[in-house]
Parts: sequence; C-alpha cells; structure tokens
Amino acid sequence: MSQISDSLMSILDLEPLERNLFRGRSPRVGWPRVFGGQVIAQSLYAACKTVEGRQPHSLHAYFLLGGDPEIPIIYEVDRLRDGRSFTTRRVLAIQKGEAIFAMSASFQIEEPGYDHQMPMPDVPPPEALPDRDAMSRDILPNMPKAVRAYYQRERPIEIRPVELRRYAGTGEAMEPRFHVWIRAMQPLPDDPATHQAVLAYASDLMLLDSSLIAHGTTVFDPQVQAASLDHALWFHRPFRADDWLLYAQDSPSASGARGFSRGLVFDRQGRLVASVAQEGLVRPRPDRV
Repeated sequence: MSQISDSLMSILDLEPLERNLFRGRSPRVGWPRVFGGQVIAQSLYAACKTVEGRQPHSLHAYFLLGGDPEIPIIYEVDRLRDGRSFTTRRVLAIQKGEAIFAMSASFQIEEPGYDHQMPMPDVPPPEALPDRDAMSRDILPNMPKAVRAYYQRERPIEIRPVELRRYAGTGEAMEPRFHVWIRAMQPLPDDPATHQAVLAYASDLMLLDSSLIAHGTTVFDPQVQAASLDHALWFHRPFRADDWLLYAQDSPSASGARGFSRGLVFDRQGRLVASVAQEGLVRPRPDRV
C-alpha cells in the first residue's frame, strides 16, 4: 500500500482503552481541522466493534465543534439497546473534555423482505473520465487555484467527477446535480465494517458543495463560509468501497444560510447500495476578500 492508503487503514485502527471506549488519531496531512468524514468513519467503526452478527443500516450524526488533528479523539460508545432484530448505539467523539461530534447508529440482523430501488443515472463510466494525472495535466490548470489544490491533494479516496465545468469559475448557475465516481485507492480487507466505514468517510468529501451549484459558486469561493452541520447515511445493500461507486448528488433546497444535499450511491452493476443526506452552513460572506 502507498503511504496515503496506509493512512486510510490507520484511521480505522482504533485503540481500545476500556469497554466501550476507543482512541482514534488523525493522519498528518497538514489539514487545519479534522476532516468530518474521518470522524464519521471512526465513530461508525467504534460502534461496530461493540456489535456482533449485525451490520449497520443507518447512522445520524451532528458536527458540534471543529476537531484538532494534532490531538487524539476519544470515542465513547453507549450501548442503548440490543433487541431481537435491531441494535442501537450512540457515540460521542471527545477532545479536550468536550464533545465535537455525536452519532446514533442502528444495526439489524440479516433478513429477507421487499426489494426495489431507483435506477442509476446514465453517466459516463469512470474509465471514460480523466484520472488524477490527466486532470492535473489537462483540466486543472484552467481552474481556480483552490479547485486545483483540492483535486491535486493526495487522499485515500480516488475521485473522478462527471460535471467538471461547474468549477470553471464563470459564476454560471446550473441545475443542482453532481455526479462523481469514488473508490478506495487500494484494496481493502473483506470485513464489511471496513467498507461501510470507508464509504462513510468518502460520503462527506463533496456533498455540501452540491448545494451551491444553483448559485454559481462553490465551497472553494473565499466569499462562502461552509461547514457540515449534520449527516445521515443509510446502507441498503452489500458493496465494496475499493471498487467504483457512483455518488449521485442533488440539492433540493438552500435557505437561511443552510444548504440541504442528498446523495445516492450505486455500485458498478447499478445497485443502489447507500443513501446520504446532509445539511450544512453555506453563509455568504461578501466582506471576505
């Protein structure tokens, strides 16, 4: 594995301290704050360590304070309920004695039931889209500096966006939809909890930004103050996060300095494997230069 892929597995390498108590660390990548997807992934993985024989089907979380990447994060798991079909856990992520993140997760036994889904959008496959090197060579030189920095940054998740022209900096308002192919950079262990945690990590990478498409701007605009407020994720079907997944996003509403975004995650076979929803702060700051 490369160093950046090793960092993905090290994120999930939680240190058990006591029963229901774990310690996680942040990769040293120079970010000023802990990435929200990291805290979601670590919280979910901590909850999974307290459940046997059941997979998570949903999580609901709130971002409370920005995390310090230089300080370990303590994850406290509360075993709320162990029922015949469902198990419920609550997780607090703590730094300096204060909760920075709170999450509830529900687990279910495997059982049959009704089965339907929405179809996958008709978009180009990942092989038809430029990879990171091609983007750096052919596309990003014409993009704003902040966009170049984001897509050239090494990360454990490979990203291939479909609608690249929205980053051109023209200020053009577009339909608030965004499609991006994602996958882990390196093969992952077969443990389903690892793949669910990796998708939880990736689900926060660009979802909030879709709420700004209709306004001709992005989270990279210095005159936009943006931060995730809450996050929900539902797992529908088994998947592998080290194979390509289509993350189809839209934004039904923005108001009151908050943007609401949704995401549907499909595997290469067109199966809907997960759904995501998030509301975030998208505050116009024309006073910023």
